[in-house]
Formats: sequence, structure tokens, C-alpha cells
Amino acid sequence: MATATKTTAPTLINSVQRALRLLEAVGSHQDGAPAKQLAREAGLPLPTAYHLLRTLSHEHYLRREKGVFVLGDAVGRLALGGAQQERRSRLQDALAHWRDALGVPVYFAVYREGEIEFVAVADSPYAPAVPEWADFRATGHAHALGQCLLSQLDERARRDHLDRHPVQDVTPYSVRDPHTLLGRLASMERMQPVVERQQYALGTVCAAIPITAGSGAAAMAISLPLHQEKRLLPAVEQLRKGVGGVLSSLAFSISI
Repeated sequence: MATATKTTAPTLINSVQRALRLLEAVGSHQDGAPAKQLAREAGLPLPTAYHLLRTLSHEHYLRREKGVFVLGDAVGRLALGGAQQERRSRLQDALAHWRDALGVPVYFAVYREGEIEFVAVADSPYAPAVPEWADFRATGHAHALGQCLLSQLDERARRDHLDRHPVQDVTPYSVRDPHTLLGRLASMERMQPVVERQQYALGTVCAAIPITAGSGAAAMAISLPLHQEKRLLPAVEQLRKGVGGVLSSLAFSISI
């Protein structure tokens, strides 16, 4: 005999609901509002409203100014976090678009506070990303993303980076000394793809393009197995020509 399934209502915390209603009430007044008005708009007894307003102010979600309550710094941090998450989501969507359009894994990285920071990758079982078998930050001289980012720096910043992360043999095809690398980086034409063959991972070829990201350096890259090398330049050229229309509208900043 079947037993009827009882639907359990979710457990709601009344104090949290009340606090959120107060925050919404405060947010609806650009210049703030006094406690009595907020209590009335939130449908709360005045003593309860006073208690929650004090708590929210203590946690910096609200701020009291000249007898009225306004939104505090903590609310701004929440909004900033939401905006950053939205940018990351839009970035991931853009990478996935190009992964599907080109049939290759697509990577995004930035140069932040003196370090190469790998931000995101879109790949698939049919187009797997290159495993990070050697630290991307320490081996920027050996992969296309790193070389592309370093090429966007001035010579002093490049030398500083290489002093902290010396050139080393990652594979037999890696650049051997900093002077050769610096000469190669200085000769790269602006906005042209950076190509590396088996310098970071044997059996893999990669190409990267610079991306405008606020005032800092950023780059996108693709990779392919060595036996598919003929696809590399046409694919990265398609990426270079088409990516501006997708990414420029996102107004990326280095803080992503």
C-alpha cells in the first residue's frame, strides 16, 4: 500500500526575513528614512525595528546619518561581489562560445600585481585543456598566455618578472635564457598572436592574443595537439578577428 508523501514547508527564520524587509525599505529611499517610517513600511513593531536596525548598523549593512538610516558599506561590497560574479559568468559564456565555434579549448589570463593569473578555461571531452603540470605563474616564459602577457609589459616589468621567475627548461623546446626571451618579446608586434610549439607541454601547440582589460594586461589563448597544428593559425586568427565584438561590450577590468 502506497504511503502518501507529506510535503514539508521550508523552515523560515523570521528575524532574517524582517531584516531583509528593513534593508529593502532603506534601499527604497535615496536619502534614507527614520526608524519609525522604516518600521511602518516593513510592517514591523517599532521595538523590533529598532533592534534590527542597530544590529544591521553594527554589521555595517546600514549607517545612521542625521536621524535617518542609509545603506552601509557592506551592502556595497555585496553588490560589488555580485557584479564580479556576473562578469565572470559572462566571461565563461564568451569562452564557451569560442570553444564551440572553433572546436578548441579557450583560456583567459591576466597579469595582476606582478603575477600571471590564470582566470578561466572552457574545454570539453573532445577538446581538453592542457593540464597545468608546471605552475603557470612560474613558467610564463614557456606558454603562449604568459608570453603574450609579458609582451604587453614594459622592459623593466618584464625583467622584474623574470628575476622572480627565472627562465628554466620546461621541455626540450623551451626558451633557454632570458636574453633570448626578452629579445623575442620586444620584437613581437602589438595585437598579433603569440605562438609556442611544445615549449610548455610536449605534443601541444598554443597561440594567444592580447585582450584589452581596463589598464592592465590580459590574454586569451587556444591549444591543439601537435598533429593538428595546421588548425592553429586559422583558428587563432578567427578568434582575433571576432573576439573584440564579444568582449568589448563586457568592459572587463583587471579586478575580475
